[in-house]
Amino acid sequence: MKPEELPVHDEYGRLLEDRGVWRQATTLEAAGELTARWLEGGSSYQPGHFAAAFDAETQPIAAALAELNRNGIFTRESQPGIRSKDAAQREYVTGFCSAATAGELLALSTRTELVTVAHAPGEASSAAIPVTLAGTEITTVLGSSENPVEEAQIQDWAGETNDALALLLADSWYVEILDPVWGRNDVLLPALLQALKGAELP
Repeated sequence: MKPEELPVHDEYGRLLEDRGVWRQATTLEAAGELTARWLEGGSSYQPGHFAAAFDAETQPIAAALAELNRNGIFTRESQPGIRSKDAAQREYVTGFCSAATAGELLALSTRTELVTVAHAPGEASSAAIPVTLAGTEITTVLGSSENPVEEAQIQDWAGETNDALALLLADSWYVEILDPVWGRNDVLLPALLQALKGAELP
């Protein structure tokens, strides 16, 4: 196969050149920086996200999420708060972090109404906190660990990134932080950033 015939994108439309950079990311800080670049439009590859870009609803919070990724948490999932006659969402962020950062985010729950669920490395816990409603139907819940604890999960992460990062994620804390108020969008992300920077909330 000639060089000009080599594929440029994978089957999801993600740029293979951007994927190559993830092969070198072996720390949570590196993963956070690459995620921030993706959120800022500087990359079309994000591990575990099988599309070249994030969902349209993420656009209003993308810059804030990028800042979180540069301050101690490698975000995995998120959504803004939404409230309409047909749907409702609680704003939330999930991701991987160190034990010290998990402690800071747990402490955030002691001085605010925000809720933090922290999963220790290797923990395969499962719960169900509703965060998305379509009419009266619950469509998204939080409370389950996303740490890769089984060999197949670790291999999936290794395939999307590299062996070293996959093993690091297996040994990291996984946190889920949500605003319990349906539809609210101006509390969670600023409070998270302050907590990550070690600042006390007023």
